[in-house]
Amino acid sequence: MNDEITATVGHQVYSFDGRILEIFGNYPKRFHIRHMHLRITGPDRKGKRTVEIDAPGTHSTWHYTAAEWEQAPGLAALLAAVQAGIDSAPGQRPG
Repeated sequence: MNDEITATVGHQVYSFDGRILEIFGNYPKRFHIRHMHLRITGPDRKGKRTVEIDAPGTHSTWHYTAAEWEQAPGLAALLAAVQAGIDSAPGQRPG
C-alpha cells in the first residue's frame, strides 16, 4: 500500500499508511501493524460500535455512536485496510 488513508471522527483523525496507524486527537497514538491486534464490535441494538486496539504495553478503546460512525464513512474502510495489513504482516502479534 503506497497511499495514506485518512478518516475523521469528531476531533480524532485516523491515518494509515500501510504499516503505521496513527490516531490524532487529545491523546495521539501510533501503532505498527506487526505489534497490534484490532477488534471492532457492534453495532449493538442502538448502533453503537467499539474499536479496540491491543499492543504491547497498551490497550486503547474508542466508543462511537451510530451517528458518529455514519458521519465517518471512511473509518470502516480505513479499519478494514488496517486489519488486512495486520493479517498479512509477518511476525508475532498479541492475541
